[in-house]
Amino acid sequence: MLKRKVTEQLKNWISTKDKKCLIVKGARQTGKTYIIEQFARDNYEETVEINFKETPSAAEIFSGDLTVDNMVMALRFRFPEKKIVPDKTLIFLDEIQECPEAITSLKFWATDNRYDVIASGSLLGIDYKRSSSYPVGYVDYITMHGLDFEEYLWGLGISDDMIRSLQSFFSEKKAVPEGIHNQMMSYYRQYIATGGMPEAVQKYIDTKDYREVDKVQRSLLQGYLYDIAHYATAEEKVKAEKCYLSLSKQLLDKENHKFQYKEIEHGARAQKYYSSIDWLLRADIIQLCRLVSDMRYDLDDYARDDFFRAYTTDLSLLIAMKDFSLKQHIVENTLSGNTKGGLFECAIADALIKKDYSLFFYKNETTKKEIDFLIQKDGKVIPIEVKSGNTRATSLNSVIKNKSDIDFGYKFIDGNIGVGDAGIITLPLYMALFI
Repeated sequence: MLKRKVTEQLKNWISTKDKKCLIVKGARQTGKTYIIEQFARDNYEETVEINFKETPSAAEIFSGDLTVDNMVMALRFRFPEKKIVPDKTLIFLDEIQECPEAITSLKFWATDNRYDVIASGSLLGIDYKRSSSYPVGYVDYITMHGLDFEEYLWGLGISDDMIRSLQSFFSEKKAVPEGIHNQMMSYYRQYIATGGMPEAVQKYIDTKDYREVDKVQRSLLQGYLYDIAHYATAEEKVKAEKCYLSLSKQLLDKENHKFQYKEIEHGARAQKYYSSIDWLLRADIIQLCRLVSDMRYDLDDYARDDFFRAYTTDLSLLIAMKDFSLKQHIVENTLSGNTKGGLFECAIADALIKKDYSLFFYKNETTKKEIDFLIQKDGKVIPIEVKSGNTRATSLNSVIKNKSDIDFGYKFIDGNIGVGDAGIITLPLYMALFI
């Protein structure tokens, strides 16, 4: 079983007094159902689970009066083997986006507070299938992503002690011993090639066969394309799929990684495709990194919605858009050119997104300054550059020297740790897990 960080968040929720209903959201196939089922086995005497995709008839339970007593009675009739005892039973409503009445019921479960309720789902198309939203004030949220690099290391058998010892080099800004560094870079290349989708990671752990991993990744990608076809409106289906499948070209085949509509089809314009980008974003199929006009807190105030980069939910899906030979080049460390730079940028974006950072970038055509990523922490802006080698970070150096409110920045490289005079902290790519 793959160890996941979200388990600790679930434990924090269960220990909360007067807890609300919990919604575990996120993209499809990130392991939501598996983790919740495991958590239920470890923490409750009994679980009542309804998957509204598998058993759409279960929506009848929520078709009448939504009092808790009525819903529990309906559950007992449908599941006569279940006792459904207060404080000892978890009610798990999976793929809840398929049943709007079940979403409405969360308010009443939370108000009653006798039963713990967790709802989950990919949220695909949810805003397009119902008129009401989740009951504000009655639900808490956890977002679940694919495995990050630390979780991947756990899956390989790397202990917490080993990871903490590695973190000490990050904290002290000391170079990692070469043998350890080389092994970590090898693990990191494996992770990039495999991605963080649980099924792909488990397949690699079980087989160490990238051909088998490739089959899983392509199956996952087809599942995402199926969901676009199933949930998107008729006018969005084809456009959303074209936008999504263009991401490998947008991110790996060209130097400028700004999302360009012309890469979808010749002569394409935002007017035709922006609604499809919005749909993919709402469906948790892509994540955006927006351009800012200034590098001051709060970056949201300076962000543009019409100028952005778009990233796949997980590296597994981006890698599956390319030929198998890309995996070979990644693992054998023979990447070069735009592909190498683009892939490393995607890997850092993936790491930051999985830490729930909102992503921004800066580019000024006049001054030629460009910062790959900007994140915010504790009211401060932190600039980040990603280099495929250990070349100079000219823009980052200029920003730190000339922006009094920016104290330092990170430069991620295919190399070891170093600290520059200008406040540039140089880190190996794998240390994004400590940011």
